[in-house]
Amino acid sequence: MHDSLFGVDPRKVSTAWFDEVAPADAPLAERMRPRSLDEYCGQEHLVGEGKILRSILETGAKQSLIFWGPPGTGKTTVARLVARASEMHFVPFSAVLSGIKEIRTVMAESEAERSRSGRRTLVFIDEIHRFNKAQQDAFLPYVERGDILLIGATTENPSFEVISALLSRSRVLTLEPLRIENVVAILRRALEDEERGLGGVMIANDRALEAIARASDGDARRALTLLETAAGMVVGRGTESAEESSQPELTPALLMEAVQKRQLHYDKGGEEHFNLISALHKSVRNSDATASVYWLTRMLESGEDRRYLARRLIRIAVEDIGLADPGALRVCLDADETYHRLGSPEGELALVQAVAYMARARKDNSAYKAYDLARADIKAEGAAPVPMHLRNASTMLMKEAGYGKGYRYAHDDPDAASEMKCMPDALQGRDYFGS
Repeated sequence: MHDSLFGVDPRKVSTAWFDEVAPADAPLAERMRPRSLDEYCGQEHLVGEGKILRSILETGAKQSLIFWGPPGTGKTTVARLVARASEMHFVPFSAVLSGIKEIRTVMAESEAERSRSGRRTLVFIDEIHRFNKAQQDAFLPYVERGDILLIGATTENPSFEVISALLSRSRVLTLEPLRIENVVAILRRALEDEERGLGGVMIANDRALEAIARASDGDARRALTLLETAAGMVVGRGTESAEESSQPELTPALLMEAVQKRQLHYDKGGEEHFNLISALHKSVRNSDATASVYWLTRMLESGEDRRYLARRLIRIAVEDIGLADPGALRVCLDADETYHRLGSPEGELALVQAVAYMARARKDNSAYKAYDLARADIKAEGAAPVPMHLRNASTMLMKEAGYGKGYRYAHDDPDAASEMKCMPDALQGRDYFGS
């Protein structure tokens, strides 16, 4: 079972997984994976002097860890470095390949290992968010007893994807997208490394490497893949500069072809989706037209559902523009209809126009606040009786019961607006609009 999951017997994996040399035909990103902290680039807030991860790497892990961050930011690499420093029995686990049966078998072996040798097992779970609640629960007793130290890596927000019992027993370390200079340094090392990288294959100036870094959106794996693609094109075609240099050079034309259209980091149903729509909504609320158009365009370029965006704009119109400019609602409804008629890409301009209009419009959320206050009163007071003078006396019996008695027609009686009360008796004096 374990041979098919991990490629090696877990009793012998304590060094094999992170000491093994990637084969020459492995992807460049795998060949260039850092083997020590000296080769690691980025995440200075975790690995800088005196920071938490450097301390863990120097003294060994004492607590279960969850590494949370976007793809290509070094989560698996850090787990390998922690495993090397821990000197524990080590088992890498794939949430993609493993099920509850495999989990229980490995947990039983971990318990037996601790009873036999006193040594704990460090279990690394790649993509832990892919495990369901029952699968994650299976680790819990062993974490609680101390049989295993768990390290999980995830691109998804652990608050939503990791069970609270595991979270409460783990420390979450957040990895950030790599900065441009970090990615350039990684690419430069790959170009110069003759043993594992592309040393001697081609040359590229800093401007070309920066272009690749920008196209990768802070993802080192994507950047190295782009560099490897570009190198294959350069070697395959040769370049005009080959006569002048011992190595072919990556030209702007080949670079553009290799990069093509960058794929922006986005997950339509995940955290980045909610981060971007939140940024859009709050930029409109803050009357920042430039930022509003930027965040909308980010979502459009990332492939977000245009009808979803149109619905959100309609909501913003009633929530934040409100009574200050009721016409904003009509603008958003018309934008939705325009997109429905024109489709992409022409219809998207209507959405841009609507968001720019709302960002510039005066803001008023009094109706939104009044609605919340009314809901709170209804929750607190229940179904308060309608005052008799406001009830509809549609039958003689109802008139005799006092329905409608004392009602005053405001169009004919100007004093009715101030003298006739319309709220239930229990809520007299309430003013949701503060006037």
